[in-house]
Amino acid sequence: MSRREHRDRLADVDEADLRIEAPRDHAAGAEAVAVSARRSLVHAGPTRTARTWLKLNQAEGFDCPSCAWPDPDPGHRHPAEFCENGAKAVAEEATKDRATPAFFARHSIEDLDARSEWWLGQQGRITHPMVKRPGDTHYSEIAWDDALEIIGSTLRGLDTPDQALFYTSGRASNEAAFAYQLFARAYGTNNLPDCSNMCHESTSIALQESIGIGKASVQLRDLYSADLIVIAGQNPGTNHPRMLTHLETAKLRGAKILAINPLPEAGLINFRNPQKPKGVVGKGTDMADLHLPVRINGDLALFQAFGHLLVEWDAIDHDFVAQHVHGFEEWRDHVRDLDWDVVETTTGLTREQITEAAQMLRESSATIFCWAMGITQHHNSVATIKEIVNVAGAQGNIGKRGAGLFPVRGHSNVQGDRTMGIWERVPEHFLDALQAEFGFDPPREHGHDTVASVRALRDGEAKVFVGLGGNFVQAAPDTDVTAKAMRRADLTVHISTKVNRSHLVTGDTALILPTRGRTEKDVQPSGEQWVSVEDSTCSVHASRGPLEPASPHLRSETQIVCNIAEATIGDRHGIRWRAMADDYSVIREHIAKVVPGCQSYGVNVDRPGGFVMPHPPRDTRSFETPSERLEMVASPIEALQVPPDHLILQTMRSHDQFNTTIYGYSDRYRGIEGGRRVVLVHRDDIARLGLDDGETVDLVTHWEGDDVERIAPDFRVVEYDTPRGCAAAYYPETNALVPLDSTATSSNCPTSKSIVVRLVRRGDLKRPTGSDEGQDRVGADESHKSRPQPTHLS
Repeated sequence: MSRREHRDRLADVDEADLRIEAPRDHAAGAEAVAVSARRSLVHAGPTRTARTWLKLNQAEGFDCPSCAWPDPDPGHRHPAEFCENGAKAVAEEATKDRATPAFFARHSIEDLDARSEWWLGQQGRITHPMVKRPGDTHYSEIAWDDALEIIGSTLRGLDTPDQALFYTSGRASNEAAFAYQLFARAYGTNNLPDCSNMCHESTSIALQESIGIGKASVQLRDLYSADLIVIAGQNPGTNHPRMLTHLETAKLRGAKILAINPLPEAGLINFRNPQKPKGVVGKGTDMADLHLPVRINGDLALFQAFGHLLVEWDAIDHDFVAQHVHGFEEWRDHVRDLDWDVVETTTGLTREQITEAAQMLRESSATIFCWAMGITQHHNSVATIKEIVNVAGAQGNIGKRGAGLFPVRGHSNVQGDRTMGIWERVPEHFLDALQAEFGFDPPREHGHDTVASVRALRDGEAKVFVGLGGNFVQAAPDTDVTAKAMRRADLTVHISTKVNRSHLVTGDTALILPTRGRTEKDVQPSGEQWVSVEDSTCSVHASRGPLEPASPHLRSETQIVCNIAEATIGDRHGIRWRAMADDYSVIREHIAKVVPGCQSYGVNVDRPGGFVMPHPPRDTRSFETPSERLEMVASPIEALQVPPDHLILQTMRSHDQFNTTIYGYSDRYRGIEGGRRVVLVHRDDIARLGLDDGETVDLVTHWEGDDVERIAPDFRVVEYDTPRGCAAAYYPETNALVPLDSTATSSNCPTSKSIVVRLVRRGDLKRPTGSDEGQDRVGADESHKSRPQPTHLS
């Protein structure tokens, strides 16, 4: 089947094609290999597939543009060092399809905006810079110099640099990220929102305050030495599939796995490693020794219960506590007074289930705690992560082999971008280093994060949005508010490889600047270039693409950033933008002088496998906190209590997507095929709400912070093994339900994993004619209104 035939066949997919099958009891296996090969051959063909697969995640190759899972040391990597979803990501970038100026001439912006996110992504690589001028209905081709002049003149014409927003996705390389933040600050603003604001920001804040650094305290080899691996709020089989290979190795070496997650996920039930014979024809490896189906937003109470039992059993590392911990006594006294009725109500678990899990902690001499967005996207996420740190610290599970804290990042270089200074509240010492290196005093006031950026656009305080990768409109919360805010901008600029929704939600003037991807060669006047990235375990390494660029009109992200800077501020401060665009080693020389831990950066990062960034808690059990110790903090148990006839909804990915990129319509591990508008609900809740399995409903939420009813229409109810009172559905379709102002305390991360909703039978909700399907924020019949309130329990 040709690429075009494949695309046209799937273009006919709609929710009428949806079919529900039994969830799988295992992940990967031969089917994962077949899906990887089929998708790659359809998009890229055999030659390009072979060239990319042989270089993907290899020491002399390129870093996967998908997740941030670390690579084994050189010499210990498999020839196929990638997963199914990594293969899909590479196939999407290496596709032979092209979105040329003729494509944009055929389709108006309105026409494109009516298409699905999947359809947009299937149109291929953007080949030329494109512009939409005020009043235009279509994008049209524009020369690079003219596009850069529009950006430069618009930015120079703003009343203040703080009227501009510079967003970054986790795809950008360290070189591009460093140049980007340098430009923003030399221009005069700290408005550097990034995708971490919406994902792991709660992790960054909690760990920075608890242990002095917002990164993982483990390396990949620690998994192999662990007695116990706790995986909380994470689905490795879909979101970080290569993790399963290393968990299997840990299991075979005697480690136990404790899974804490509302849904049972196939990858933590059984893994059939496709790189081993028994994974293809055998029964695979059973993974989790115990699964705790915690109620959504019950993790803080659960980890406090763990702490209570460890204190009761005196399963404490008293030497570590005495030497390295501050606040232990206050925390100990707090968890001693635990109310088990509150814990059982909040977690949905019995005391016996919690005690069984705590016993695993008690018996382990080395425990690793892993977590992802199931932990980070709640109102109390920072407190929850600090509670994980408390439990780890009480047992001395930081700074020793086989133990530690392991937030698993979702995008390939989101951690590297933060290291390079992509942060709206970067530390003063980083700004001081910039000043010393470049001779200008960077702005010191904190800038806008993602949520604040939407507010600034909405309120007319921001006029320009520049996106270095990503799909901001689809990724951000409160979809309709975000879209309306973006349309108020004077100028929107997106540096992109493929068409996405954000290109269609434009300011008065809009630009799409086509960029090379990770898979492609990058030749500049000084010769062929390479870039660097950082994974979830602080390992920094080089990345070199093997393919010819999709179009001779593409420029690299690093080159585009430097071009924009030169067009905007010229030689202000004497910064050599042209030299950095022509030779990335110039950027790496600056990185070595500015970024902590990056001395001799250019030499170290280009070694096979790169180098590991310093991490004081991991390396020397030292903590750069005010007390110079690990800070243990006692937090009251908080839980989102809901009115009768409501559920707590968590957003999630399908197995056929990466963030907002939709690869297809198959979430085969959960048994969902041919569609995405489903809501997973326990059978008892379906009956309690007077609904039927398979019925169509609208998801409706009314947040206490405003007087707006938010609606995501036309979801099929699917009976599923989820905790009572809870539900799950895919994003970005459900991002419309997440209020802009509903965020985590301290981190301002959107609360996408704890949305209080009603399931209203389709047709029962009165909605005005002409409402925007999928992004409704409309007044509803008064009989349906209610105001769920968060309750703080202690």
